[in-house]
Amino acid sequence: MHVLIDNKSGAPIYDQIYSQIKSQIISGVLQEDEMLPSIRSLAKDLRISFITTKRAYEELEKEGFIYTLPGKGCYVAPKNVELLREENLKKIEDHIAKIVTLAKTCNLSKADVLEMVTFVLEEEV
Repeated sequence: MHVLIDNKSGAPIYDQIYSQIKSQIISGVLQEDEMLPSIRSLAKDLRISFITTKRAYEELEKEGFIYTLPGKGCYVAPKNVELLREENLKKIEDHIAKIVTLAKTCNLSKADVLEMVTFVLEEEV
């Protein structure tokens, strides 16, 4: 597992850890049932407070990306297909919102935007 902290980023450190581990789980870099570094070990490697790492792990567990076995450690949870689908749907909605905003600044009509989307979808097939 590879996590980098960007001190220049406006994002909180726990969120950077959370986002990077979540991304690695979704992309398959971290496999189902793979053991994660201990909270203290990761905190030591990143030179941050273990409380910060603990918060990131708690968020990941709350959202179903990892599970904890008391006395044994934290592991990557089996992929919840529905959860991953929801994550991707949210990303799509965010991109669509950006497209709509940009289309408005270009005075594109709904038909123009739909035509562009249809064109791109047809190219993919």
